[in-house]
Order: sequence, then structure tokens, then C-alpha cells
Amino acid sequence: MLQNKKSLGQNWLKDRATLEEIAELAFEDVDLCLEIGPGLGTLTSSLLRRFPKVLAVEFDEKLAHNLPQSFPGKNLEVINQDFLQFDLQTINEPYVVAGNIPYYITTPIIEKLLTATKKPKRIVLLVQKEVAEKICPKESRLGNSSLSLFVDNYAEAHLGPVVPRELFTPPPKVDSEVLILIPRSTPKADTALLEFVHKSFANPRKKLSANLATFTGLAKTELEQTLTSLDLNPNARPADLSLEQYAMLAKSIKK
Repeated sequence: MLQNKKSLGQNWLKDRATLEEIAELAFEDVDLCLEIGPGLGTLTSSLLRRFPKVLAVEFDEKLAHNLPQSFPGKNLEVINQDFLQFDLQTINEPYVVAGNIPYYITTPIIEKLLTATKKPKRIVLLVQKEVAEKICPKESRLGNSSLSLFVDNYAEAHLGPVVPRELFTPPPKVDSEVLILIPRSTPKADTALLEFVHKSFANPRKKLSANLATFTGLAKTELEQTLTSLDLNPNARPADLSLEQYAMLAKSIKK
């Protein structure tokens, strides 16, 4: 019997209704679905009912070897590889991405998918609830974060259903939530602005002017005046600004 490996963050979703819902949220009119970390193939079976082809990338060698045997006659290709090392350039057709991914590599996976030259049409991932809500501040009513602004630059982000921890084997310590990303055809901004945003969140609890002062060479009072001139709160925290407002601020400071 195959056992999960805690070191790989393997918590397998066992609720069939939820698996069907995730697969349905991933559905687009394309032939190929790229699945990240298929594990025992519980989500794979739902994806194969909706897509003519599934390409599954599985890090665990035993699981990767076992998966094709579970779906004889299906158009399923399994690659035994760390997804972070997988070359998305090898995909030569429109595709979507789905997966119940390990919590500990959520951010690197999202960054890889959104900055790829060949971006998927849709990304549906089951991630830690706290992370999903952090990425979608408008829907979760949280403030912005460096991560949410990074994602907003490359995609529209939406929250899907919450998945309670007891629906997994073994149950993780926290609940999960479905995260839906629709990549933009063109990013909102360039990497220079994203670096500016990242530095602005060096200490999220401090005032934005204090963080800006550490890397712009400008005094806090001068930065507060700049914020005021842009109709922004001089006492704002990093989480209070949108990506568009950061772009306006960075342009003003550069001048």
C-alpha cells in the first residue's frame, strides 16, 4: 500500500464531490490539462472525464510509476520530476493547470506558472486557505501583500470553495481553499516595479514611508509629502496601496 510522505507535503483529498468541483473549475475548451502532484490519482480521474489528455508531473517515483496502471486506456502521460524543474516550454498546445499542491512550495509554483513564456489559460490550485485569501485580498477583505500584488500583475485571482482539513488523508493542520488564476495576456507592470513593491514590504507593519526611506535615499518627511501630493495617505502601510498606486508612487519618486 502506498504511504504518504510528510516531507513532500502529501495530504490526499478523498472527497469525491470536492474533486469533481475542482476539475469543473479547471475546465476550459482545450485538450490538455497539466496536473501538478497527482498523488494517488483522485483528482486525475475527475480531470480525465473533462479533458482528452492529462499530463501529470509527480515528484514521488513510486506514485509516478503506479499512476498509469490506475487508468489503463486513458490518454494520461506521467512524468516523474520535481515540478519546479519541469520545462513548460515542452508543452506545444493550449493548456490549463490543476493540482492539489504541497503547501511549502505554493509560492514558487505560482511564480513559475505566471512568469512562464507559455502560460496556461487557467490555473486551479488547492492551497492553504490562509495563502489563498492572502492572494485574493479583495475577496477575503484583507490588505494587499507583496505576493498578492505580484499575482495581480500577472493574473486575475479568485477564491473557490473552502476545503475542510478532515476531507484529507492524513488531515493537515489547517483548512485548504481553491485558488483560481486567469493569466493576463500582458502583465500590468515590469519587473522593476515588482522589485520596488517587494522592497516596500520589507517590514509590512511599519509605515510605507519608513520602508521607502531604507532604499530610496529620501527622508521620511519628503516621502510623506510625496504620498500626500498623490492623494495617498502619508501614514499608509505597505498593504494599503494597489499595484496601480505603487506604479504612480515609483514614477513620482524616480522623478
